[in-house]
Amino acid sequence: MLPYATAAEAEAALGRAMTRAEAAWLRYSAFVPDHLLYCHNVAILLILYTIAPLPLALLELRARAAPDGVAAAVMRPSTYKLQPRAQLSPAAFLRCYLDTGRVLLLTVGALSLVSYPVVKMVGIRTGLPLPSAGEVAAQMLVYLLVEDYLGYWIHRLLHTRWGYHNIHRVHHEFTAPFGYAAPYAHWAEVLILGVPAFTGPAIVPCHMTTLWLWFVLRHLEAIDIHSGFNFPFNPTKLIPFYGGADHHDYHHRVGGQSQSNFSSVFTFCDYLYGTDKGYRYHKASLEKGLLKGDNKTKLLKGV
Repeated sequence: MLPYATAAEAEAALGRAMTRAEAAWLRYSAFVPDHLLYCHNVAILLILYTIAPLPLALLELRARAAPDGVAAAVMRPSTYKLQPRAQLSPAAFLRCYLDTGRVLLLTVGALSLVSYPVVKMVGIRTGLPLPSAGEVAAQMLVYLLVEDYLGYWIHRLLHTRWGYHNIHRVHHEFTAPFGYAAPYAHWAEVLILGVPAFTGPAIVPCHMTTLWLWFVLRHLEAIDIHSGFNFPFNPTKLIPFYGGADHHDYHHRVGGQSQSNFSSVFTFCDYLYGTDKGYRYHKASLEKGLLKGDNKTKLLKGV
């Protein structure tokens, strides 16, 4: 809740005119308690989880229901889908969505109610001024790097015998991941993975709007790497060291015995600690097979 009753008071405190974004933030948050602003994370997460994976889910279901020739024209699964033989029914999509939504509501919702004092303690602010675009971008980069490094080690711990059997195996029920399966996990894993996600903002405190943006970005990234599709025009391919769906899909395909590709965002932890050897061998084998196939085609054509 901002300590300004009017825009004039806010501008007097700032010593300048407010930007349009700041004026909009003042109108929205002036009479909303800070703890309720923080709890917006729950609504943002559930809305994003419902909408973001939907286009690819509908595309996949449409292609599955269409005749073979039509399906090829609709989606070309052999080109874009990483595991084209894996097909899920509408009931499986719905079960995943409902189970995950319930877990997110109970865990993230309950955590938001009790964690607000920590949010205030680390310095997450709601007042004016709003952060600049450069400040937000720098904070996002820090949060991604921190979350990726801590998440890598937590993921490795979850693949120990006890961690996998008691917690992480739920997430690996889907060996061919899809967007709605991104947060599909044991309730304990949802809470555990909240630690690396919040560590960055705890180290480098930010504005509440930046915190919202960070959770949106992190969830979209999780949906992307679990999408099950490797589109050549995906803009994330322009991000240096970004793993993407192909990198994480291999981890799910191997399953519970996987000791490869633990990184959630970037690939350098897997490279530095030698946990990408299986994946690199897999990619090299695929490329070798493609080269052999191309040579065979050329021989058949007399090239």
